Amino acid sequence: MKVNYHTHTWRCKHAEANERAYVERAIEGDLSELGFSDHTPYIFPEGYYSSFRMLPDQLEDYVDTVLSLKKEYEKDIRILLGLEVEYYPAYFDKLLSFLSQYPIEYMILGQHFLGSEIKKPYSGSGTGDNNRLKGYVDQCIEGMRTGKFLYLAHPDLIHYVGEPSFYQKEMRRLCKEANALKMPLEFNLLGFEEKRHYPNDLFWQLVSEEKNDVILGSDAHRAVNVYREDVVFQALRYLDTYGITPIEKLVIE
Repeated sequence: MKVNYHTHTWRCKHAEANERAYVERAIEGDLSELGFSDHTPYIFPEGYYSSFRMLPDQLEDYVDTVLSLKKEYEKDIRILLGLEVEYYPAYFDKLLSFLSQYPIEYMILGQHFLGSEIKKPYSGSGTGDNNRLKGYVDQCIEGMRTGKFLYLAHPDLIHYVGEPSFYQKEMRRLCKEANALKMPLEFNLLGFEEKRHYPNDLFWQLVSEEKNDVILGSDAHRAVNVYREDVVFQALRYLDTYGITPIEKLVIE
């Protein structure tokens, strides 16, 4: 593992403070690139408060902090300024307009909710509803087609517990579209380490069959999670059972 583009900060309200500790951990792990990609602020209708992302008025401090670290550590590691973003069609254009004021270098797509998070289901909640699985795949594909994202984070976050054949059909559709768009898929090390419902074995079998590009992502909410040699080793063994070799890094201009 040479890079990590999936790193959070305290501003999302569920991650450890001290961005410098994340950088130091990346250097200890001999990473050549560390991308910060905290949960993006979103411009929602008045009266709605999001409990798991930074607020719009925190973005400037986030940008300043990451850029300061980028300059301070430029001889030791390449630091990148990114965001993890859901694709919410009703609010996406307004978000892009807001973000255009800042030197954001990349965005990763993390589709935590269907539709939007306002009174809509969380993708990681167990469901046997075929329409929810199809909706997740549709929304991911629509987001990928915007051309705004570096890769698809935790693509197997959707927690579908229905008919395996329907899961394979829909998620194969996701894999095929990712290939058509040259969009890498993330193997999420946090889900793997914490033994969540992802990685999903059925999904990674499909990735193997479709020969998608795969990138490791730490999804670090604590500095120690930026690089864990034992977790990376076990993840590589898991992927090797499917004949998958992750790509080492992505090109970010």
